[in-house]
Amino acid sequence: MENSSRKIKVVVAMPGLDCHDRGVIYLSHVLREAGMEVVYLGKFNTPEHIVNTAIEEDADVVAMSYLNDHLYMMFFPKVVELLKERGANDICVMAGGRIIEEDRQKLRDLGITGFFGQSTPTPIMIDHITERVRKERWKSA
Repeated sequence: MENSSRKIKVVVAMPGLDCHDRGVIYLSHVLREAGMEVVYLGKFNTPEHIVNTAIEEDADVVAMSYLNDHLYMMFFPKVVELLKERGANDICVMAGGRIIEEDRQKLRDLGITGFFGQSTPTPIMIDHITERVRKERWKSA
């Protein structure tokens, strides 16, 4: 993140076998329209693939979604763990989909910065990303 004027880069992905991708496709378009660079990985990703792509692409943010069941508690923490192991814990991780309230604090404690369900207004997500990246770039300047 040497250049604070470069576009914010977001890796958008769906881990596991969830095939409900309409929301992340929409999110990808919205983020592009907001001036961000989006690397859309689509569905059926492993945490390793998501992390490798985020690091290779020098991403600022990983945005994941999972709608099927509670397996997000396996996938989302693994992505955060792998980013930390690879020294890339400056990458903001946010989650979308159906995340039950009881799991949100556990995920926050692991490092997920925000939760955005199906009815979240897109300006809230854009503001969250912009603010997190601005703070991270300021810290590393």
